[in-house]
Amino acid sequence: MDQDKLDSWLEKRKLRRLNRSAEQLAEGILNKDRDALSTAITLVESTRREDRKIADELMSRVLPHAGNSIRIGITGVPGVGKSTFIEAFGKEVLRHRNGLAVLAIDPTSGVSGGSILGDKTRMDELSRLENVFIRPTAAGKSLGGVAEHTREAIILCEAFGFEVILVETVGVGQSETMVHAMTDFFLLLMLAGAGDELQGIKRGIMELADCIAITKSDGDNVRSARNAVRAYKNAIHLFPPDPGGWIPRVMDCSAYEHKNIDVLWETVDSYRNTLSVNGWFEKQRVRQNEYWFTESVRNKFLDDLYSDLSFREAFAHYRDKVRAQEITSFGAAEELFRKIKSTNA
Repeated sequence: MDQDKLDSWLEKRKLRRLNRSAEQLAEGILNKDRDALSTAITLVESTRREDRKIADELMSRVLPHAGNSIRIGITGVPGVGKSTFIEAFGKEVLRHRNGLAVLAIDPTSGVSGGSILGDKTRMDELSRLENVFIRPTAAGKSLGGVAEHTREAIILCEAFGFEVILVETVGVGQSETMVHAMTDFFLLLMLAGAGDELQGIKRGIMELADCIAITKSDGDNVRSARNAVRAYKNAIHLFPPDPGGWIPRVMDCSAYEHKNIDVLWETVDSYRNTLSVNGWFEKQRVRQNEYWFTESVRNKFLDDLYSDLSFREAFAHYRDKVRAQEITSFGAAEELFRKIKSTNA
């Protein structure tokens, strides 16, 4: 096939995918059509108003079929080996569950706005398995280490039938609390031997963790990893008790040697069983829904605001004044805010 024919075929395929209705996409997802799932996630990520209408209808159709998974957030400092860990952990998950979705949030390219790292190339073996779905998504402007519509992607993957959803975040430190608000189990990966371990990440993130795993515990790193485990165990005792009654676990692991990878899955399973028995698991899901309702309202207001031509003109006016140092950024924001309030009064 020559290049012109290939380009024409790809364009027609793209149009066929994007022209599918919410009803068709929902039906495809419920019938385990991967093409429909990929198209649906692309749709919910779109900022076009007409796409958002279809996306909202789609989410209403699939929502009754979602919620039957364990959502695991995985975060850690850059270089901790998140993708290598997920490849090993994902294989372990599949020994116990029928399907796995990985929503891997990559840093955003400043040039194209797209995903830089491309997790499918970093999880080569896992991405080839039939019952695995890996979706790399650019983090965009989200400060929480997760893409703006990751929450919707989770629901779509659950409706498809994936029993475990992993959300791998960028690893930007203290701003990653958003992933905690959309997942059930929060796993923090840490490195040993990279300086003072307890200064390696902010206390606020450690307090959110349901489990801390010291990675790369193999070869010459075993001793330092074990020392780090002791240090983190001591630190955890200083934190307030978890309201669900769970005591955070700390362990070392090696994706290369498959060391303690099975124990980590047993920890996730134990966590779900413990919190399901005392009713806290469902309470967490309710809190997740409340949080994302608030976030959705905020985003709707912002989207509506930025779609207004008069606001964009006023915004550009004050932005130019800030650039020219005619006004402080705080003063410009205050004036713009007062202008919006007076217009809507």
